[in-house]
Amino acid sequence: MARTQSQNYPEVRKNILKQAAALFAQKGYSGTTIVDLANACDASRGALYHYFDSKEEILFHLLDEHVAHLVDQLQSRLATIDDPLEQCRALISEMVLTNAESLNEQVVLLNHLNQLSPEQQQGIIAKQRKIIELAADILIRLDKQRRIGPRTKKVYTMMLFGIINYAHIWFDPKGAVSPQEYADMTSDLFLRGFTGS
Repeated sequence: MARTQSQNYPEVRKNILKQAAALFAQKGYSGTTIVDLANACDASRGALYHYFDSKEEILFHLLDEHVAHLVDQLQSRLATIDDPLEQCRALISEMVLTNAESLNEQVVLLNHLNQLSPEQQQGIIAKQRKIIELAADILIRLDKQRRIGPRTKKVYTMMLFGIINYAHIWFDPKGAVSPQEYADMTSDLFLRGFTGS
């Protein structure tokens, strides 16, 4: 029998995922219980199970939707730009801003993806690969000095992602440098070194 959905179902579901992201980022996936999640959402365990069958399902939807959102954002933004240099700046900006707005989700993605089943991981990793291919394609088109080959394509792409994705360890989006400023600084530093201009 299908579950009946209340009028505010999307908002409640979104809040559960948001609270879960905060708890998983702070306490770890294994260290967070369904009771912790229920308390954070001001709900009963039974109410949580109305939206998700398990803690693992919450983690899956949290990560899958986070990565799917980033893919959609990147594809729609890059589709409006032809110049690879501007595409690279847009990709960096979009990733930095999304990570700043979804800091907990990014921490959980980097640290707890392995808690999902191999099948669940596979779908999320496939989405991540789309992002990697988008970036690699841009870098190849920017590479006037022909530094990128089969051996170095992944290295250059992941070098860029390392600058973006691990900033959460030290970068404060509410600090002296805004997320957009950080994106611009990253673009300038990486692209000047990469393009030699």
